Amino acid sequence: MTPACAADYRALARRRVPRVLFDYLDGGAYAEATLARNLADLQAIALRQRVLKDVSSLSTGVELFGQAMSMPLALAPIGMAGMYARRGEVQAMRAAKAAGVPMCLSTVSVCDLGEVTRDGGAPPWFQLYMIRDRGYMAELLARAGELGAPVLVFTVDLPVPGARYRDVRNGLFGAGAMTEISRAVDGLSHPDWLLDVWFRGGPHSFGNIAAAIPEARGILEFWPWVGRNFDPSLSWKDLDWVRAHWKGPIVLKGVLDAEDARMAADAGLEGLVVSNHGGRQLDGVLSGAAALPAIAAAVGERMTVLMDGGVRSGLDVLKALALGADGVLIGRAWAYALAARGEAGVAHVLQIIRQELLTAMALTGCTDVRQAGRELLAG
Repeated sequence: MTPACAADYRALARRRVPRVLFDYLDGGAYAEATLARNLADLQAIALRQRVLKDVSSLSTGVELFGQAMSMPLALAPIGMAGMYARRGEVQAMRAAKAAGVPMCLSTVSVCDLGEVTRDGGAPPWFQLYMIRDRGYMAELLARAGELGAPVLVFTVDLPVPGARYRDVRNGLFGAGAMTEISRAVDGLSHPDWLLDVWFRGGPHSFGNIAAAIPEARGILEFWPWVGRNFDPSLSWKDLDWVRAHWKGPIVLKGVLDAEDARMAADAGLEGLVVSNHGGRQLDGVLSGAAALPAIAAAVGERMTVLMDGGVRSGLDVLKALALGADGVLIGRAWAYALAARGEAGVAHVLQIIRQELLTAMALTGCTDVRQAGRELLAG
């Protein structure tokens, strides 16, 4: 099959990687109502089709945080992406660089900042999860700065992990002989993945935090430590600590409430991401698309507003811009493509999204994404 859209890559990824890994990527929290809402709310937005507009010249380029981008899109941080393809974060970084868009590297990536910067061809944005060991966090931020990471994306909607039923049911992080046998059978039933990632793609660790837990020997030994060391005491006062250790732009990720957005702007942060963590944290909350207009109205003149959650196409990108976003992050869309076909898949899905964006712009009469606004929406 020749993939025509992100959904096609989802189908390919489902066949190629073990079920435990696919469900970890594909699933959400609790009954996955918010996960579904992210998609449905974007799909329900109607664009305003216009005719007899001169759309012979279209511009998708933007500049965010001082960085020129070919379109208003970045690859969102995806934990464990290196388990979906061999040294997966490096492959994704190469594809993003070639497409002229940023990639944001997760704190819990398999490939660390140094490897991605060296082998991926450019320093990524860096996503920070705050753990209890502030000394190690200071070292990590210093390393990101030394490597030239241009933007810090500080994720704040995970003081505790959400309840993800799929991961419990399939035993992703479970222990015991039967669970281990089940995982082994799952891996053996996906031989292409087994050879590419498991045998050739090591080491399998959380590279950015490996030095903090040297006794861990694999992903399954890292996760319990990560869960124990997320800091539930994190509060607004900790932004001062982050700012003291990071001199570049800081983007707060995980904002769904306009009051929180105003507090972020008052704190002098350069940007935020309207996000519910891909439906993976608190089920039943607003989708990114539903929360975006009020947040953009509250702080859009004071800071850069990005959105994620359910963005699978160029149509979705244009809808987010029309709702008030300056740009979007895509997560599952690129991770499905990585799992299916590695760097080539990520490059292709970015090409698809760009072409879909151009088509949507032409048919709505929008010639420059920087001018996209609510006039593009019907009703």
